[in-house]
Amino acid sequence: MLLHQECQQPLVSVVIPTYNRPDYLKQAIASAIKQTYQNIEIIISDNCSSENPQAIVASFGDSRIQFWQHQQNMGMLANQQYGFKMAQGKYVASLHDDDIWNEDFLAKLVPPLEANSDLILAFCDQYIIDANSIINHAGTEENTRGYKRDKLAKGIYQPFSKIGLIDKSIPTAASCVIRNNLVDWYSIPSEVGGMWDLYLTYLFCISGYGAYYCPERLTRYRAHEQTDTMLSGSRDVQAKIRKAKSEMFCYQVFMEDPRLQEFRTHFQQKWLEANTTLGIGLLRSEQIAAARPYFLQALNQQKFNVRTMAALSLSFTPRFLASKLIGVSK
Repeated sequence: MLLHQECQQPLVSVVIPTYNRPDYLKQAIASAIKQTYQNIEIIISDNCSSENPQAIVASFGDSRIQFWQHQQNMGMLANQQYGFKMAQGKYVASLHDDDIWNEDFLAKLVPPLEANSDLILAFCDQYIIDANSIINHAGTEENTRGYKRDKLAKGIYQPFSKIGLIDKSIPTAASCVIRNNLVDWYSIPSEVGGMWDLYLTYLFCISGYGAYYCPERLTRYRAHEQTDTMLSGSRDVQAKIRKAKSEMFCYQVFMEDPRLQEFRTHFQQKWLEANTTLGIGLLRSEQIAAARPYFLQALNQQKFNVRTMAALSLSFTPRFLASKLIGVSK
């Protein structure tokens, strides 16, 4: 009976990009294998980790797993895209190597897609967990509210550009099942970098298809010191610069798309903020001459932005003094 049921289920490709996180990877793989929805393939794309995780993968002894290790580091986006391009399933879902799915994640999100061919994706809410996999309840509530999923009712949204690109309610990289044949995985430009999930959401939004929301928390997103989000804050200047460049590229594309003109002012504001962020990142890496044009570009369109004006002023401040003050302008 179970075998017959699996044959009736469409194949779902689970894409797990990984890099130097063996302990977390083991938990991620386990959560994919334990899905009550069983007709899956698990594609693990290793970005040339210093310690080959092949033994970890082999320890599961599951024939549904495909493991690929790249001979050199190809960057986060290319590693993620490789998994998507290899996917043979009718549906595809991204599971980062430090995140975890609840056992019923696919069982809850695949049926709405099967029931309605006009949907391109189904998504859910998520728990926030710490480095030790403990649920952060306050952080979870803050995350749900911050991305306005507390305001979303269960069901279909079409169009969903505001939900996807303004509120950013759709956790494309962590809590989303996607109809595979509607996405050209080769069309994602390298300039999107770490913002690939936002750009992918953009492609979903302009597709003409709808999105389905399940208000349950079916995944566990891990917030820890080595996430790209954490690194692009005040800790890692180069990560900050990379993220700002990616944001500038994405928001430029969104601004210029005639299908999104009602949100153009919002995208322009985000683009200007990214200009300032990039300038601050360059300042902090002592590339002062390179930083100023980004401040001037932002001020040219938003003359009295305090953050930008303060950062520009710092670029003319003696270096020993600026280094003490720069922490204020994150």
